[in-house]
Amino acid sequence: MKYSWQQSDWRNFSYDETKLKQLERDFLRLSGVAIGIRRSLNDENRKMVRVSFLSDEAWGTSEIEGEILDRESLQSSIQRYFNLKEPLSKNHPRENGIARMMVNLYRSFDDALSHDTLFRWHKMLMNGRTDLAAVGQYRFHSEPMQIVSGRIDKPRVHYEAPPSERVQDEMDAFVEWFNISRDQLTPLVRAGIAHLYFEHIHPFEDGNGRIGRALIEKALAQSLAQPTLIAVSQTIQGAKKVYYDALEASNSSNEVTDWLLYFGAMVLDAQQFTINSIEFLIWQTQFFDRYATQLNARQTRMLKRIFQEGLRGFTGGMSVKNYIAITKTSPATAGRDLNDLVGKGIMHRTGERKSTRYWMVGIPKHLV
Repeated sequence: MKYSWQQSDWRNFSYDETKLKQLERDFLRLSGVAIGIRRSLNDENRKMVRVSFLSDEAWGTSEIEGEILDRESLQSSIQRYFNLKEPLSKNHPRENGIARMMVNLYRSFDDALSHDTLFRWHKMLMNGRTDLAAVGQYRFHSEPMQIVSGRIDKPRVHYEAPPSERVQDEMDAFVEWFNISRDQLTPLVRAGIAHLYFEHIHPFEDGNGRIGRALIEKALAQSLAQPTLIAVSQTIQGAKKVYYDALEASNSSNEVTDWLLYFGAMVLDAQQFTINSIEFLIWQTQFFDRYATQLNARQTRMLKRIFQEGLRGFTGGMSVKNYIAITKTSPATAGRDLNDLVGKGIMHRTGERKSTRYWMVGIPKHLV
């Protein structure tokens, strides 16, 4: 089988524009809704949404690659980078690195893409890594760049990228295409092709997926002429196998309609998730404004912990066991605290004994 880069029409991506028109219209409509909601927020809530979104996206894009980061460290690093300060702790190099990249992406979305931009992002992502030969530069190893799975003694090769000696020429062409296409292609088409094109080149020794998803955000932000808050990585993480299957199905042809149909639908899901997440953050702020004086320190810690998980943090309800783990308190105190929340109408209780669960009251139904 020949891969896309081995074929005569490589770089000449083709697609059926008529099949994508509705997706493009829906993208612009949902973009207007999301922008309107953000503009309605006060400065404090707008900053909270920005930090929460960027930290969740940083966490999500890393989790796709199997790298689990510390959420609190991510948030504190992003907050401090926006204030042009160093992170509070240097004990979390991965969190600090991707936080710095996300803030740079947000602030410099309108800048033209360059090799230097990509190299800076790579250095940030690889912060603390000592096992790579090529950091802040394109790969130069002689071994094939392959995406494989399965046993070491019997691997399955899903894709093989262009050899390292071709990478500089390929990336010269990619960077030029990315910048020129800004005024030539519709938003979803450009962002979808940019991601696929970059992943097919796979120019770095590691970090290609995370940088490729950052390019989605950059392309979409440029199309809207403002930093975009679209939960692309969080949406992909929720259906990771579908994402990888779509990439693999698109690696042997430069006719990319099917890929763009998948990609467009995924971005629309991400936009709706973002809208719901912003509404949830607003509800969360209103909740603490109303109940802050009625909560003890343990209850507040538990609620902030599940709020930190966003909309997905309420799946399965709260158990006494989980409450103990979060608050480091005794079973008796945990039971009293949770029942106190039920009595105040903040939570309701279902089940008995080990099956007992506590659920938040009042979250708008369309957000859960």
